[in-house]
Amino acid sequence: MPPKAEPTGKKIAVVGSGPAGLTVAGDLIVKGHEVTVFEAFHKPGGVLVYGIPEFRLPKAIVAQEINFLERLGVKVECNQVVGRTVSIDELFEQGYEAIFIGVGAGLPILLNIPGKNLIGIYSANEYLTRSNLMKAYRFPEYDTPIIRGRNVITLGAGNVAMDSARTALRLGAESSRIVYRRSRAEVPARAAEVHHAEEEGVEFYFLAAPTKFIGNEKGRVIGMECLKMELGEPDASGRRRPVPIEGSEFELECDLVIVAVGTGANPILTKSTEGVELNKWGYIKADPETGKTTKKGVWAGGDIVTGSATVILAMGAGRKAANSIHDYLTWGW
Repeated sequence: MPPKAEPTGKKIAVVGSGPAGLTVAGDLIVKGHEVTVFEAFHKPGGVLVYGIPEFRLPKAIVAQEINFLERLGVKVECNQVVGRTVSIDELFEQGYEAIFIGVGAGLPILLNIPGKNLIGIYSANEYLTRSNLMKAYRFPEYDTPIIRGRNVITLGAGNVAMDSARTALRLGAESSRIVYRRSRAEVPARAAEVHHAEEEGVEFYFLAAPTKFIGNEKGRVIGMECLKMELGEPDASGRRRPVPIEGSEFELECDLVIVAVGTGANPILTKSTEGVELNKWGYIKADPETGKTTKKGVWAGGDIVTGSATVILAMGAGRKAANSIHDYLTWGW
């Protein structure tokens, strides 16, 4: 165990047990502070346990890291939805002198096209949570309710889309296809993730965008209508904008669709907290070097500040915030 500083008597609350929150907790506990982590789910780890598949990050590794923090003295309280079960201001009233918000960006973005409510259409969040956190991949040991499609389509081409398409194969899919409205050159996923997906047999349909989902008489998805696209001028993201080609409609058969086109900021905590300024997308405004928000005593970092990014960026934000919190508790705001 690493050496710990003498107890300071200062209490810190960390909201969210993902990579940013765990980093803050680990850094501050060795500086002598008391740290309590509040996690909404029944198991700590955040996106490390519910979002990243077992084949990329074994959950035993995450459990080992959290156990290490608990042995250092970090308290972990699960089933605590801060913003509902307790508010940020109530945490201050309970004696916490600094609060770090690291709740991630867990609000799924869904497609507003005909057939969106058919059975067999999942957000990537739900699909991966059922598979990872609820261990659907270990059937029949865990009888997790999840639709196991034979012909699976994943919409989007980020790292989460790759995880979803590869998970579908592990859950028994005969075909797993990714449909993306831009070309291969604009794929946002890491090149290694795309390479691994292709190695495992995932098929890619580039320059195609869904226009409607097709269902049967039982309300289950059986297909998807798409429109071919061509690339126009670059948009605000710097990538060339996809432009529909009129009259190019075609259909793809499927019995499961996973929508992995991004996530947004869950408003449960931010809407219930006065004094924390948000940007136009609902993410928390925080100083990039310190993590300080516009509310005294409150820091934030990770996806709830940057939008969906990477584990290592979230951990970096957590480290900067932990140093800033320590300075605050030592010298003041």
